[in-house]
Amino acid sequence: MRILIVEDETKTGSHLQKGLAEAGFSTDWVRDGAAGLRQATACAYDLIVLDVMLPALDGWSLLATLRQTHATPVLMLTARDDIADKIMGLEMGADDYMAKPFDFDELLARIRTILRRGKGRDPAFLKVADLELDLMRRKATRQGNTIVLTSKEFSLLWLLMRRAGEVLPRSIIASQVWDINFSSDTNIVDSAVRRVRAKVDDIYPLKLIHTVRGMGYVLEARD
Repeated sequence: MRILIVEDETKTGSHLQKGLAEAGFSTDWVRDGAAGLRQATACAYDLIVLDVMLPALDGWSLLATLRQTHATPVLMLTARDDIADKIMGLEMGADDYMAKPFDFDELLARIRTILRRGKGRDPAFLKVADLELDLMRRKATRQGNTIVLTSKEFSLLWLLMRRAGEVLPRSIIASQVWDINFSSDTNIVDSAVRRVRAKVDDIYPLKLIHTVRGMGYVLEARD
């Protein structure tokens, strides 16, 4: 799971990043609203922890702009603790609102609750170039041709397509698809990617699944 932290206070941002990493999350941290908006729209995140009082672009404006095109869950974490501010944040599209100072264990519990709820938000249909994935029918096609996948291969392709354009480390893939901690002694991820790539890419001129050496895998249509 990948979380974006948008927080200008160094102490708070460092505390969040360290605590979330220890809880098993991958995090990116930016310190102003403009950078937060760029990051949130350029990369796929499972959740955004968003401050309100930010330089360059405040949290309200960032949330309003983001909600025009993205449904990424947002937890607002701010010193603005008036009930009117909380109501405004929730009505603007925040999934939760938490005031500073905060208890990290409570924050972590709220994040996990949002992420559990968010599992039902995945689109029923994914498409990248001419590759299509129908989640309801558990069917994958390319140029109208059915691609026969095992259950784990389907889950792997779903993850790569849902986060298309994002380089996914082997550790994230292992955690999301097999619910295990990745070990360098196992080639389970590489073997599965090879099988899926053979089915998805081998007979087509446009290759979609790419290896990023030393980092992981990404699914995207490249010129």
